[in-house]
Amino acid sequence: MQKQTVIACPVVNDVPGLIALLTDVFGATSHADASGDLRIGDSILRLGEGDARPMAFHVYVPDTDATYMRALRGGCESLLAPVDEEWGERRANLKDRWGNCWYIATFKGENYFSYGAPTIQPFLQPFDAGLVIAFLTRAFGATELGRATSPEGALLHATLKIGNSAIELIDAIDIYQPMPGIFYLSVAHREAVYAQAINAGAEPVSGPDCLPHSVRDPFGNIWHLEELLPGNSAVN
Repeated sequence: MQKQTVIACPVVNDVPGLIALLTDVFGATSHADASGDLRIGDSILRLGEGDARPMAFHVYVPDTDATYMRALRGGCESLLAPVDEEWGERRANLKDRWGNCWYIATFKGENYFSYGAPTIQPFLQPFDAGLVIAFLTRAFGATELGRATSPEGALLHATLKIGNSAIELIDAIDIYQPMPGIFYLSVAHREAVYAQAINAGAEPVSGPDCLPHSVRDPFGNIWHLEELLPGNSAVN
């Protein structure tokens, strides 16, 4: 199996507690290939221990209502009760006690997930998602799969493909405000991608938890660049 190109890393001050929640709500299991990684469906999350740095995620589940109730029992706060949407999903939004947001959805079709979509997609909600898209395109060769905008020009939704992974974005609105995250990005040529990211406007990041080639983008997201062996899916 090819390694997931982008692995998100929410940071909390109680990793065992978050693991217990994700196991109960989403059926998370330990990922055999890396200590500390969790598998949910076909997707991998990497949990970090420390001062909270919450993130947001879109998660496809077989039954939105049942998942929503399990999350409430696990101490999550409801941001949106289950509702049927015109684009063919039943969805609900929740926030766990560490501040991570989980936007759960069941696609009404042959499968419970939208065709080609992974179980989990990191969800960015910056003030100007268009600028983030432009940066990720220049820095990491992201490909935009489509976007929806309001009549006023606000970005209502967009999906980016980076390697074999996907990231969703919206412009920040109401309670859905920016949540810069931490990502591990698998690349084929780490030094070249690092230089490309710096040229695109990122800045170097150093510290005990950082790889030698780590950058912070202009929007506060941190990207740890990991070089892969040939044969895996990665950014060139």
